[in-house]
Amino acid sequence: MSLIITEQLTKTFNGTSAVDGLNLSIKEGICTALLGPNGAGKTTTLNMLTGLMNPTSGTITFDQRYRGDRRQFIGYLPQYPKFYGWMTGEEYVVYAGQLGGLSKIDATKKTEELLSLVGLDDSKKKRIAGYSGGMKQRLGIAQALVHSPKLIILDEPVSALDPIGRRDVLELMRKLKEKTSILFSTHVLHDAEEICDDIFIVKDGKVVIEGDLVELQRKYQKPTIYLETEESIEYWSHSIKNMDWLRHMQGTKNKLTITVNDIDVAREALLSNETLRKLKITNFEIAKTTLEDLFMEVTAG
Repeated sequence: MSLIITEQLTKTFNGTSAVDGLNLSIKEGICTALLGPNGAGKTTTLNMLTGLMNPTSGTITFDQRYRGDRRQFIGYLPQYPKFYGWMTGEEYVVYAGQLGGLSKIDATKKTEELLSLVGLDDSKKKRIAGYSGGMKQRLGIAQALVHSPKLIILDEPVSALDPIGRRDVLELMRKLKEKTSILFSTHVLHDAEEICDDIFIVKDGKVVIEGDLVELQRKYQKPTIYLETEESIEYWSHSIKNMDWLRHMQGTKNKLTITVNDIDVAREALLSNETLRKLKITNFEIAKTTLEDLFMEVTAG
């Protein structure tokens, strides 16, 4: 069942479309990733879904089981959250809970539960000004959850973090999948592959690929051969560009990535190629294209 459905969602600024007829169906009980390069319209889309921005045209429909203003059922963490540095983590989440309509007692109880969940229990009395980037992101997630939303929306939640902070937040999101629905935007494909169930790839404000991650991988993953040679492989690569088994090819002076239709035919043709062997093969690896390869293909240009 879908929590949010958009139909022909559009937002224009001075005649330029940032979001152009976007159709989304965000399901309940899973993690959905909104993928796209910078400038694809991801943040604008999330701002409209959260009610922070009105669409130019199109509709946003929230699950009719939850009546009233949809904002009361959504938790939100912007890409660049602002905090009151003089507050402690505990004070901030209690404050957010009261803004969300909770009583002081209920907000305090929920805050204690959430700060433990996000791993900030030992730092709850510490002023936010002394928090690291990763701690602030986890605090931001806690405030987004304090009113028990049906959907939590996270805009680029790990893009500004170091590797340790990134890992901490991704692991937290993995835990949150068991408790609530998640919609997050990112341009980091590896993060989406790790934790999401559904994906929407957007380009120029439009959806270009959508669906269940496993099904998309099954549908779009193609066998790939990674070649590396001691001698330059650039000139030789032209000799195979019209082969029936070749789908796509790209490379540098000594490395070549070849996406093929038939891995057995391609492997035999390459390994029996005398000219290629004279270039002194140092690496011959067979794999499959990744979600990142698909992303690059559909968003290029």
